[in-house]
Amino acid sequence: MVTSRRTYLQFAMAIGVAVALAASALAQVAPGAAFPPLAADGLAGGPLPDTSGKVVIVDFWASWCAPCKASFPAYSRLQGEFAARGLVVVGISVDESPAAYAAFVARLKPSFATLHDSKHALVALVQVPTMPTSYLVDREGKVRFVHAGFHGDATERELRSEIEGLLGGRAGAP
Repeated sequence: MVTSRRTYLQFAMAIGVAVALAASALAQVAPGAAFPPLAADGLAGGPLPDTSGKVVIVDFWASWCAPCKASFPAYSRLQGEFAARGLVVVGISVDESPAAYAAFVARLKPSFATLHDSKHALVALVQVPTMPTSYLVDREGKVRFVHAGFHGDATERELRSEIEGLLGGRAGAP
């Protein structure tokens, strides 16, 4: 009995260590890190926009997320205002259902590219903390700013300022 209890505890500890190591290997993409390529397996819904040498907002969203609905008009405004200077906005849906993704896009009609991460490959790689979360990526492909959640005008003002800095050559964050 003592041996089986000891074996069980050792096994449980080994599992705990393995889970902790796996979690650390899947750390969230943070400012200063390279953003993974958008050509991840499983992205569907339309052509992938050319992001080479551009400042990019990658926004992870879901159709069931109320702040995501509020963010789409802001991202459309930013795309319209800054596209000619080198900004590309890409919305990545994490919806389980392709129909929910398609209905959301049809209803909101964004002016920017939207894709569906049907296999959840990119969202898992990035380790997105909440919906929505946007990553502002510089022309070299490094994450400069992360916005967890969308807080209306405040988030839009922050993004506008950060985009101005990155398009003007000022890196801003790490």
